[in-house]
Order: sequence, then C-alpha cells, then structure tokens
Amino acid sequence: MTVNIPQLRAFLAVVDAGGFSAAAAELGISQSAVSHAVASLERELAAPLLVRATPARTTALGERILPHARIALSAARSVEQIAAEATDTLTGTVRLAATPTVCQGLIPGLLRHWRTDQPRITVRVFEGDSAEVSGWLEDGTTDAAILIDPPPAAAGRCHRPGPGILLAVDGYRALLPRDHPLADEPFVDLRDLEDDPFLISPNGCEARIRTIHGLAGLRLSPTHRVRDLTTLISMVQAGIGVTVLSEVSRSLIPPDLVLLPLEPQTSRRLVLTGPHARPWHPAIRALAESAVGHLARNACRPPLSEEEAAPLSPQSSPSPPSPPSPSSASAPASA
Repeated sequence: MTVNIPQLRAFLAVVDAGGFSAAAAELGISQSAVSHAVASLERELAAPLLVRATPARTTALGERILPHARIALSAARSVEQIAAEATDTLTGTVRLAATPTVCQGLIPGLLRHWRTDQPRITVRVFEGDSAEVSGWLEDGTTDAAILIDPPPAAAGRCHRPGPGILLAVDGYRALLPRDHPLADEPFVDLRDLEDDPFLISPNGCEARIRTIHGLAGLRLSPTHRVRDLTTLISMVQAGIGVTVLSEVSRSLIPPDLVLLPLEPQTSRRLVLTGPHARPWHPAIRALAESAVGHLARNACRPPLSEEEAAPLSPQSSPSPPSPPSPSSASAPASA
C-alpha cells in the first residue's frame, strides 16, 4: 500500500471545499486531477472515502482517517517550510482561524500588512466562534489561530503559559451614542450605565462582560441579545441601548457613536498560536513577529495602561484612565 501526500491533499481539499470543483480551484489544478488523486487513494485503501453528493461528505472510513490525513499533511508542510526557512525562502499557505470580532477588526489590517511584509506567505482566514476556532486548530483544519485569553498549558502538576505570541492586550470599552449624557466624559463607570438598557452578543465575550459587571458589583441583565456585531452596533446607533466592546473593535465604530474607557478597567489577551499536539507551521512565527512589529508601530492605537494589561480578576478598581487619543484605531479588532 502506497499513500502519498498529493492524494491526501486532494482528499482534504474536497472535504474542506465541499466538492471537487471547488477543491480544484483551491489547489490550482484541474478537477480531473483532483478526482484522479482521490480515486487512487480510495483504490489504495480498498474502500470509498467520500460520498459524491452536493456537498461532498466523508464516508465512515473517510471520517476516521480525516484527522490522521490532516496531521500527515501538516507534518509534510512543516518539513517543506523548515527547509525553506533554513534557506531564507519561507513560503507557503497558513490557514488562520479567529473569532468574528478579531476577523472584522484586527485581521483586515494584518492581511494588508502581511501582503507587503511577507509576500511569499499566503494567509487563508477561517472565521468561527471560540469553540470552533480551538477545535479547528487542534484537529488540523487550520494551522494557526488567534486565541482570546488562552488557558495555561499543563506541565505535570504545574501550569505554564500556553505557547503563542502575544499580539495585543485588548481593553474593554463602553459603546454609547454620541448624544448620550456621558459621551463627553473621559471615561465611563459601568455603574453609571445601570439604568440604560444593556445589549449583549451571546458569544465568547458574554462571560467576560459578566465578570466586568461582577467587579462593579452589578448583575448582568441584558435587555437584548444580538448575535451579529454589526446588528449590535446598529441598535446602539438607534438608541436602543448601550453595550461593552473591546478596543480592537474601534475601527468598526461609526462617527455617531463613541467608544470610551470603562471602569472597572479590564482586558483580554490576543495570542497568535499553533497547535499544542503538532509541530507548528514554520511560517507562523514569521507572521507573528511581523504582526507584533506592525501593531507596535500603529500610532492610531492608544497605549494600554498597566491595569488594562492585567487579565480579568476581582481586583480593587484602579484610578480612572486618561482620555484616549482622539484618532481612531485603524487595523485592530477582535472578539
């Protein structure tokens, strides 16, 4: 039995793209070449791996070998990229997963920067909720992910910080209409918004916003739960209520709204990382280092205080923050 990398690459492309035609476009080869590669893999394994339907789906055997195929292809890419790195010709494709707010606010600016700073590396973005992003990273669907406050990695009985490169410390802010009574204040105490209808997006941010309310001695009782971030912003525009977003969302905020520093001051960590159980794609570190330098040079982002750099925890409230720079952030955004 001889199973080769092109066969596995074609099989995975059909699974991920949902069909042979889309897989061919993704791989840059003909549809007949994709069909031939998958058929030859099925002959080697003496069983069908795909149900030819729309969309294409795996058989029971195909589902069983899927994670192993991802690991094999990831390992092959790592071998190729390590060799490229050694000869200073780093190239390839990195599949990057992130949550919607990160994709909407942070990713566009990074893609634009990487296109000029790392032109030989192609980045493909996968958007999903926090659970999907973590799952894709570990099952090999993606090579890297921007995780929010990743948990520490277990090391025996101790815990050490998980692997990854810190891209940003993202502070939480109050989002208000510009005609709100507190819109001209240098910062907003969450307790002063207790009588305002509160809007929330029931995703990974809800637990953090609930923690912020707890630090302020308040109980989170949202008036509306809105899944989509753009809908949430539109409802604040319409005067339906107020909400809390992260600083990385600033580039998405229209001029008739204000995003103000929030008391209690809290933040989250945005970390670019690879999988725990497999070797990293060598290009990940190059992308991360490039991103860190780009974000550090981004003068539009107001600096975060030491208090904001601390993770969410029940600490005594720090002194009110200084007003942010009047210029708005251009690239960052995450959730």
